[in-house]
Amino acid sequence: MTPDLRVRLGDIELANPIMTAAGCAGSGRELAQFFDIARIGALVTKSVMVEPRAGRPAPRVAETPSGMLSAVGFQGPGIEVFLQRDLPWLLSRGGRAVVSVAGGSPQEYAELARRLSDASGVTMIEVNLSSPNLAERGRHFAHDAGAAARVVNAVRAKTRSDIPVFAKLSPDVPDLVALAQECVAAGADGLSMVNTVRGMAIDPVTMRPAVAGGVGGLSGPAIRPIAIACVYEVHAALPKVPLIGMGGVRTGSDALEFVLAGASAVAVGTVIFNDPSACVRILREFEQALVDRGVGRAADLVGAAHRPPGPRHDDDHRGRPRGEGR
Repeated sequence: MTPDLRVRLGDIELANPIMTAAGCAGSGRELAQFFDIARIGALVTKSVMVEPRAGRPAPRVAETPSGMLSAVGFQGPGIEVFLQRDLPWLLSRGGRAVVSVAGGSPQEYAELARRLSDASGVTMIEVNLSSPNLAERGRHFAHDAGAAARVVNAVRAKTRSDIPVFAKLSPDVPDLVALAQECVAAGADGLSMVNTVRGMAIDPVTMRPAVAGGVGGLSGPAIRPIAIACVYEVHAALPKVPLIGMGGVRTGSDALEFVLAGASAVAVGTVIFNDPSACVRILREFEQALVDRGVGRAADLVGAAHRPPGPRHDDDHRGRPRGEGR
């Protein structure tokens, strides 16, 4: 039996639930030499901003136990170059483009949404809310439900109706469910979770922070239990809202765990840095996991961990445990 891997994210359908995570695959060129990027459900681009940015100084990345600490600072060429160079290349390779956007104000996000809506071939816009709000002295939009909602509302207002808008949430907030509800009320068609977790490492040799600026974003297997809990809790509160789960996915079994928690699709990130073909491997493993369980459709498992358990298989027809009273 070959399982049906198709999944829906709002009004769009993907051939399978495996995507890249923003910031880990550029716009696809780096990965295309290792596998056909059209094979995965979608490629999520590195966050695009209105103007070019150089990003933070080196060092930007540091390895941590079961994870990676990064502080890149939204380095990129800006929306003009993305639309003229990167997006056409991605579409020419048959990839489905989910464009991550970031800005310093709701107006910047809105401008990005407008420019992307005027382009052809954009499958979805992912709103990276872990961007500094310049009006609030650099406090991230994700840390204020009201500010996050204003950004989502601004993006949705300038985005074509046939392009879904997903808000990407941070786990570093007092009430993730409340933040999710505010974003959906503001117009988000779905949610991506989670972004990196705030963290820090200090090099014992140099006795200095391991990444420039001191604090960075922790990703990788170390944060997977946090991400699973976030997806599970938000799906329980908003069961009809499509979710993209991410955070430490290394295997098909990890992807299945996110789906069971409530994610319709799963984004692969940190593992790409040491296994560039990880997405297609994880896709094969995920498909095999469905075959092994006799599951015909991937969509049938979304949120399965929330359902009441079925009958016990260790009971006989009289309701007594096997081997008891015989």
